[in-house]
Amino acid sequence: MDLKGKTALITGAAAGIGAASAHCFAKHGAKLCLVDINSDGAHVVEELNQAGHEAVFVQGDVANEQDCEAMIAACENHFGSLNVLFNNAGIMDAADGDSQACDENVWDRTMNINVKGVFFGCKYGIPALRRAGGGSIINTASFVALLGAATPQLAYTASKGAVLAMSRELAVIHAREGIRVNALCPGPLRTELLMSFLDTEAKRQRRLVHVPMGRFGLAEEMAQAACFLASDASSYLTGSTFTVDGGITAAYVTPE
Repeated sequence: MDLKGKTALITGAAAGIGAASAHCFAKHGAKLCLVDINSDGAHVVEELNQAGHEAVFVQGDVANEQDCEAMIAACENHFGSLNVLFNNAGIMDAADGDSQACDENVWDRTMNINVKGVFFGCKYGIPALRRAGGGSIINTASFVALLGAATPQLAYTASKGAVLAMSRELAVIHAREGIRVNALCPGPLRTELLMSFLDTEAKRQRRLVHVPMGRFGLAEEMAQAACFLASDASSYLTGSTFTVDGGITAAYVTPE
């Protein structure tokens, strides 16, 4: 997976899949613009620069249109072009639940970050990819976009379904411009995001019982998948639901 000569922008880069992907992309030769609302993203950039890679940090809120416009401009201004856009930023609110438990504020915040953030990223990122002669967009969806979650999280599930549908349509619209759009659908991961939501052992086991591999995935495993989607190794892949989930969406009855 060769990313030499490519510039990639990754949102939600301070931790989890974003931080792991930054290290993976850099290992394969990409120059990186890392974006996060959390200033801890600057520490990831420091680590990469100390290791001899090229990376810059832009602090921004993907739910804010002006911030998204600014992050794309910063990337082009610094590196001259944008070749890979990884719309990865997202939240899973601990107060999320079923239709009775999910408060309107939780619903709106989840949609603003998880859905509008992808929309804004594409709105300003696609013209930059055009200017570069094409490229790859990766949008982080989830396995819950494909099946219902055992632990109620209605706002999150609905938001990821929207990301999946948006990715398909963008793929069709922009395919002949040399712009590929794929949705990465992670299964349950041992990340701070999910573990803070599945905050008891009972909740974690309720999720794990559905995973044929019997374990939570790792952010690094998602990073490898994202790196493949970013590279020319996936040059005939667009509009895909790229599911990396330990078999959860394939399972009907999980083996004992």
